Amino acid sequence: MNKIRGILIGRMQPPHKGHIEVIKRILEEVDEVIIGIGSAQQSHDLNDPFTAGERIMMLTHALVENNIDPSRYYIIPMEDINFNAIWVAYVKMMTPPFKKVYSGNPLVKQLFAEEEYEVYSPPLYNRKEYSGREIRKRMLKENNWENLVCPSTVKIINEIKGVERIKNLSQKEINEV
Repeated sequence: MNKIRGILIGRMQPPHKGHIEVIKRILEEVDEVIIGIGSAQQSHDLNDPFTAGERIMMLTHALVENNIDPSRYYIIPMEDINFNAIWVAYVKMMTPPFKKVYSGNPLVKQLFAEEEYEVYSPPLYNRKEYSGREIRKRMLKENNWENLVCPSTVKIINEIKGVERIKNLSQKEINEV
């Protein structure tokens, strides 16, 4: 039996409830989904505060918490290579074979379409709130962010002192005169 496999690539900084809903939706259409943790080499800055390992841990626990069968997904860290002409080949080299690509990113969609993949835009769930940027902004302003992520993600962010990290990263360096 040939399984239909799709791929979703996102930075997941941090994984939030919108990501989980998109993954559930994708799993209605495919047998397995590859979840690529994009920009895996990035961490410890305001746009990418969490390491690939921390994001994998958060996402793994959130998927378990949402009763998503672990035999139906693969989580794979993917570094940026900054060479668009060969990026699809790089992704193919790093993952099991797949037929469908799910992305809202215009560049990702274009690159895979040029390689003749089936490309779909997954529905976004309450994108104004379910966004890594919004969650990080709320962390900085000490506003409620916890309701936008799964409880297991809150626990991990607290364990790694993620809010403290983001606040520290937001501080401007003081130059002595």
